Amino acid sequence: MTGLTTMPFGDAAIMIAGGAEAGARERVRAVGRALERRMPHGVTELVAGLDSLLIRFDPLRTRAESIEDVIRLLDETTGVDNTVSSTAGRTFTIPVVFDAGAGPDLEPVASELEQSVDDLVAAVTGTMFNVVLLAAGMAPMMEGGRFDRPVRRGTQPRTNVPAGSIMLAGQNAIIQPFPGPTGWRVIGRTPHVVVDIAREDAAAILPGDRIRYRAVSRDEAERIGAAFLSPDDGPMGSDR
Repeated sequence: MTGLTTMPFGDAAIMIAGGAEAGARERVRAVGRALERRMPHGVTELVAGLDSLLIRFDPLRTRAESIEDVIRLLDETTGVDNTVSSTAGRTFTIPVVFDAGAGPDLEPVASELEQSVDDLVAAVTGTMFNVVLLAAGMAPMMEGGRFDRPVRRGTQPRTNVPAGSIMLAGQNAIIQPFPGPTGWRVIGRTPHVVVDIAREDAAAILPGDRIRYRAVSRDEAERIGAAFLSPDDGPMGSDR
């Protein structure tokens, strides 16, 4: 397999991972999009990571070897296509409260990077992040950070992070759509709703979109309220 490796992940899942060669991450995503378009017999769920893809299957309906054959064929025949959605290219400006209450890891991450909290906030708000995939719960995962070194994951995962939390790991960022556990470092929180399962368009942000963050006070965040996020040129704007 060119650039990709597969490995068992328990008795009912396979993990695809990119190798070290250039373009491996893009190949993982291309294979994942091909699988989404036509799920193989017995496959029950796809869980995407930044450079990996977990394929869960029903062992009573298919075998790991059959799925590996499909992956191998897709890897050989699927071209890397960076067109990931019909709305790709939208820009969102997301207000974020950066303080110890909203971001319990803000000061520890700044210390880890050997900079002040203000410098870390400036680095985050001065970056245009690119959304590369929707993770579990339709959480928008993005890349593009320019920190002096990759941000380490937490040594002890947090068990219940609030919805709207802005989190870092490596050179990447993610927004927590619903309360839940995470091993990413929590540095702030947006008042906006980024996923609303009651809506037909449940995810406000899609792969291919661009994200910039804007620091706001708690008073301003309260004024904005829990509105569903819309792009900068959308009918509601983003409370820039």
